[in-house]
Amino acid sequence: MNRNSNKTPLADHQAALDSALWTFQGYLRREGLRFTEQRAAVLQEALSVEGHFDAEQLHDAFRGRRADVSLATVYRTLGLLRDAGLVKQVLQDDERAHYEAVYGHAHHDHLICIECGRVTEFVDERIEELQRSVCRRHGFQALDHRMGIRGICRQCREAKARGWQGSHD
Repeated sequence: MNRNSNKTPLADHQAALDSALWTFQGYLRREGLRFTEQRAAVLQEALSVEGHFDAEQLHDAFRGRRADVSLATVYRTLGLLRDAGLVKQVLQDDERAHYEAVYGHAHHDHLICIECGRVTEFVDERIEELQRSVCRRHGFQALDHRMGIRGICRQCREAKARGWQGSHD
C-alpha cells in the first residue's frame, strides 16, 4: 500500500478530496444514512492510497492516530464507498477483497500473478473498443466492468525455471 503523496499537487488532491466528500455525503443522504467523522476518515485514507489495498491494510493506517475507527467500520464504509462509486473492489483472493480508489482515476485492467501476488495495471484500447462493440451489438448499456487476468508473471516463471520458488522482490 503506497501513499499518494508525490503524484498529485496538494491543491489538486484537496479539490478531489472535497469533491469526493461531497459525492459521498450526497450518496449517504439519498440512502438515509449518516455521514460520520469515521466514515470521512476512511474515505480520506482510501483516496490517499496509490494502488490496491484491503480493509486490514486501511485499518492499520489508523493505528496510533484514530482509535475510534474500528475494523468493522472500515469494512462497512468500504462497502458504502463502493456503492457510491468512489472505490472499486478489484480483486478477491482466497482471504480478502482488495480495493482501489476510482474517483478521479482513469480506468484500467489488471494482470494478477497467482505465485507472488503482484498486480500489473494496464490499458489496452483494443480491449475497450471490443467491449463497446459487444455492448452496442447487444443493445447493452455498460455501467462498469472489471477485468483481471490471473496467471504467472515473467519473474516467477523465470525463478521457477532456475529452480527457485518464492518472492522475487
